[in-house]
Amino acid sequence: MMLFDVLLYIFVVAVVIQIIYFFILFGKFAFLKEQKQSPQNLPISVIICAKNEAKNLKKFLPSVLEQDYPNFQIVLINDASYDDTFEVMEEFANIHDNIKLVNVVNTEAFWANKKYALTLGIKAAKYNHLLFTDADCKPLSKNWITEMSSCFSDTKSIVLGYGSYTKIKNSFLNKLIRFETLLTAIQYFSFAKLGMPYMGVGRNLAYKREDFFNANGFMSHMYIRSGDDDLFINQIATAQNTEICFSEESFTESTPKTTYKDWIIQKRRHITTAKHYKTKHKILLALFYISQLVFWTLAIVLLIPLFHWQIVLILIFLRNLAQFIVYNKAAKKLNEGDLLIYIPLLELFLIGFQLSIFINNLISKPKHWK
Repeated sequence: MMLFDVLLYIFVVAVVIQIIYFFILFGKFAFLKEQKQSPQNLPISVIICAKNEAKNLKKFLPSVLEQDYPNFQIVLINDASYDDTFEVMEEFANIHDNIKLVNVVNTEAFWANKKYALTLGIKAAKYNHLLFTDADCKPLSKNWITEMSSCFSDTKSIVLGYGSYTKIKNSFLNKLIRFETLLTAIQYFSFAKLGMPYMGVGRNLAYKREDFFNANGFMSHMYIRSGDDDLFINQIATAQNTEICFSEESFTESTPKTTYKDWIIQKRRHITTAKHYKTKHKILLALFYISQLVFWTLAIVLLIPLFHWQIVLILIFLRNLAQFIVYNKAAKKLNEGDLLIYIPLLELFLIGFQLSIFINNLISKPKHWK
């Protein structure tokens, strides 16, 4: 029984680590009270980069144009599309005089590189405060710009928002995608409140144009196809210059993948950037994932032979109770409360998918920006 004794001790350590993460780290966001910011009405340039998004622009761009905000510009970037994307952009620009068009043509040096297209769009922006979203994304209220821009201040030049995904009834994949999105948001909001901001999502992100140029834009990681949002924030964000925005009217909503194959391809692309994060962020994120994996693996291994099963069950209960308390608070803040009853199942599936994606990325390189 010596082996099982050792495994039990490791299991206890994993449980302790998980509970520390839930209450000390993730609790920073979960138990945070929203502080309503006063509208500032800063001039804002909304940046939308699109590649082969003609249908989505027709569907979602009106929700950006209808924002109740006194002074904003929309910079539409056509990233070398081969569908009718640019024609659709021109149609909107002919009607709305606050639209600026940027038509990007592929170059040999920056072939199919979204960061190059975004750089051209940022250079074309009229205003210093930039707000980013995607072509397949819509603000969930007419006060999206107001809410996100209100978080800027003399010291806060980066605003991290929440980008949700559309709910699809009776779809386990949809719940899995939304759970992964929720967990990611809990992590980057919590890290930011701890003074260690490490990423944001391009579906809902804001920063100052001057910060972009002061950091030489994406040049330090231009060779990495992904990471126009998370790697750039990882590069420039500090405890002093970063704020989070999680008011309900600040949310955006995107169209989720509807097949496991498409979602896995997307996640493989996203995960490739994590190895380029700062060392402290990589260690903290890896420790959380490893402790998750160890917890569930050893829970099963120890319960099969009923080794000290009473102790094991008590530890499982305490860990899952801590998780539920924290995730419940966070999920309600982000309007994802319907996921709570599925958390154990979703967590197990997500751990398995992340492990398989990590292994696949070691074997072959993922596809990138369309």
